[in-house]
Amino acid sequence: MAGIIGIIRSSHIIKSAFGLAAKEITGKHKVDAAQKRTQRDLSMKFIAIGLGIALALVFLFFQLGVVHNLTYAVVGLLVVAIIAFLFTTVAANAIAIVGTNPVSGMTLMTLILASLIMVAVGLTGTSGMVAALVIGGVVCTALSMAGGFITDLKIGYWLGSTPSTQQRWKFLGTLVSAATVGGVIMILNKTYGFTGPHALVAPQANAMAAVIEPLMSGQSAPWILYGFGALIAIILTLLKIPALAFALGMFIPLELNTPLLVGGAIAWFVKSRSKDEKLNTARHEKGTLLASGFIAGGALMGVVAAIIKFFQNAQIEKDLASLGSNSTEATVKQIEQNHSWMVSWADTNFAIWLGGFMLILISYYLIRSSLKAKPEEE
Repeated sequence: MAGIIGIIRSSHIIKSAFGLAAKEITGKHKVDAAQKRTQRDLSMKFIAIGLGIALALVFLFFQLGVVHNLTYAVVGLLVVAIIAFLFTTVAANAIAIVGTNPVSGMTLMTLILASLIMVAVGLTGTSGMVAALVIGGVVCTALSMAGGFITDLKIGYWLGSTPSTQQRWKFLGTLVSAATVGGVIMILNKTYGFTGPHALVAPQANAMAAVIEPLMSGQSAPWILYGFGALIAIILTLLKIPALAFALGMFIPLELNTPLLVGGAIAWFVKSRSKDEKLNTARHEKGTLLASGFIAGGALMGVVAAIIKFFQNAQIEKDLASLGSNSTEATVKQIEQNHSWMVSWADTNFAIWLGGFMLILISYYLIRSSLKAKPEEE
């Protein structure tokens, strides 16, 4: 419901975007050579060609690799094209204004709509679940790319970059991420797994399963609960509370919500210390820029930690294999202890207190550095 409200509120943006795109493609829109740096983008004709190629590849993927049926492939392509266009507008607008990308909520809504449409055209059961998941995956990827790119544009604006230059290099970034993300997911799955007591937190996966299975297996979906959620979103909107941010707070586990709460408190503190709005804005933008770097660094170090543990597990398996039938419970524990020093150390009180101290240190650095920012001279 928060997504639908976002689409309604963004309808004027969607309409103006269509108008600008149509004018540029037909040649009625003249590009001013002296236009502002922030208004220089890639040609809309180039974008239209790229979009056509992307949709053609998605259609071939649906037809040859997912449903093997022309009707289902065409329906899947239409669902992806329409939903991705509308939802990426909401995602881009949300991350530009509140800094939060509603990927999870938009993906779940996509799964509900895709499941209902696929059931209506006759695709049910396991095949229907796979098709709905693939559609949701394509839309989720589009949302993630849109949110990431809007963040890039925000940072580029502060650093003095030109959008068209960022857009060209974004293609290279997309290719690199597409080539690496599969390997990263396999390492994370091999190291931690996504199910079990020590698995990575993946509430989205559980929510997706809960949404798709009843619709595709002919069971009754919890429409009353969905209705209550929609009603809450409407009430929050009437009270001028961001429904997307509220829903994300209810959806994300507490251990992931806590740093968001700390960051929000820091942002409020930084942008409310002065009566000069320009100074507050400059401080807030500086803090957002620093926080973006910490987000990227945290993600990279999470992957580094997974790679270290991956090789530790591989060495343990190698040592256990070399023992063969001579291995005992004591020797197995000893080998695991020898190679799992990092995991064991992370559970100690010293490591926990050190983590808390580093959080305080980083928070202090964010506040101190942000408060030093000055507004740009006109």
